[in-house]
Amino acid sequence: MGDDTVLRLEDITKTFPGVKALDAVNLSVERGEIHAVVGENGAGKSTLMNILSGVFPPDEGRILFQGEDVRLKDPRQAQGLGISMIHQELSLAPHLSVMENVFIGRLKRNAFGLVDYAGMREACVNRFDCLGIASIPPERKVEELSVSQRQLVEIVKALSFDAKVLVMDEPTSSLTLAETEMLLAVMRSLRASGVSILFISHRLEEVFEASDRITVLRDGRHVKTLPKSEASVGEVVSLMVGREFDRVLDRERRGRSPDEKPVLEVRGLASGRLLRDISFKMYSGEVLALTGLVGSGRTELVQALFGLERIDSGELFVDGVRRTITCPRDAIGLGIGLVPEGRKDQGLFLEMSVKENISMAHLPAMASGSFLDLRRERAAALEYIDSLSIKTPGMEQRVKFLSGGNQQKTIIARWLMNDPSILFLDEPTHGVDIGAKAEIYRIVDGLAKKGVSILFISSELPEVLTLADRVLVMHEGRMLKELSREEASQETIMKYATNQA
Repeated sequence: MGDDTVLRLEDITKTFPGVKALDAVNLSVERGEIHAVVGENGAGKSTLMNILSGVFPPDEGRILFQGEDVRLKDPRQAQGLGISMIHQELSLAPHLSVMENVFIGRLKRNAFGLVDYAGMREACVNRFDCLGIASIPPERKVEELSVSQRQLVEIVKALSFDAKVLVMDEPTSSLTLAETEMLLAVMRSLRASGVSILFISHRLEEVFEASDRITVLRDGRHVKTLPKSEASVGEVVSLMVGREFDRVLDRERRGRSPDEKPVLEVRGLASGRLLRDISFKMYSGEVLALTGLVGSGRTELVQALFGLERIDSGELFVDGVRRTITCPRDAIGLGIGLVPEGRKDQGLFLEMSVKENISMAHLPAMASGSFLDLRRERAAALEYIDSLSIKTPGMEQRVKFLSGGNQQKTIIARWLMNDPSILFLDEPTHGVDIGAKAEIYRIVDGLAKKGVSILFISSELPEVLTLADRVLVMHEGRMLKELSREEASQETIMKYATNQA
């Protein structure tokens, strides 16, 4: 093990019931480098990181840390050695302060045995100073912080263990573009101070912006490690999926005649404390992108239109007829479907099967008298599993065991079974791998060609520009600008999203 190698994983193998998650994986991490680990969902990234952070042991192989053979029994032991992991789902206690979260389970105490709040406060401020960013008030409750600020608290918490290796699992998945740039700058600062970072991300633009080396995993195996300077996005994607791969969908834009009538028209909608004077139109077979910064009101808007939030004022027209939507049943009856942003807590019944999740919104139509026609349910579910290429061992598989992309396609299948004319997709590619993302793009394009009107919410501007016929930009609860595809660019969208145009 060379002087600059802080961590080496040799022939790491891990098997779960029926699945070989890792098969003799090798990986090395140099001191003071950002090492990206990429792969499709199910490639073994999270399993490898959980082994490294002591969540569970490998079945075979060994871990060498700073030249010593170590056996990690639990995360506390890993942290004690200097290996800290920041999970995608942040693990902070919202009702405690920043400094209480940083030192949770090991509060500093003074000579009298009392909690040393002054000492914890000073330690927190010093850590933020070392990162080169303004300190978050240590006394502030975590529930009052933004997502990016919580991410920074997690980093300070990890560094409080004197971390030499920091594992970051999808750290930017819930951040805005500006917040992401700030976090990447913090990562570079850590690298300059000698901390090594293992960085898992589906966003390849971030991988190429921040990393020094890139390791590709596929089907639990190590495919290749290569310096970023010698890699290209196309090569990395091809290594991830095991074939030549073109991630960009060349979508034919939809034209519209001047006298065409809208399928959905919203006039002066207001809802809750945020949404004010929202007006827009949707046309048959178009992909209308809705974007803006986190907190701009995008999700609140589709929830109001789907009957999940009360509409306080305004008018809603479907196919030219004024309608009232007070609950999701009203929306479904009008041919509207919603794929929500939080698929696990809002969209899926995790303990139920793939078949049951697909048929959930269509049960009355499959009833025979007072009983569900199980044969029809199975046939319908199988049709959508095949047509959307949902990868599952069978329709009776519990949906929680599917990858993120296949879970998302399961929710899409649920609404397609209802034959919608209007479909709201709220961040449908969030947290899915590059292959599944491209499949979802093709599904969206195919639905639009069949005449389905799609409202596509996304904070990823490249995919907005890939898919959209028109772009709506929101800012602080208002519809600030409508852009044609020709007018839209990342720079123009961001100017309106930040109200700087």
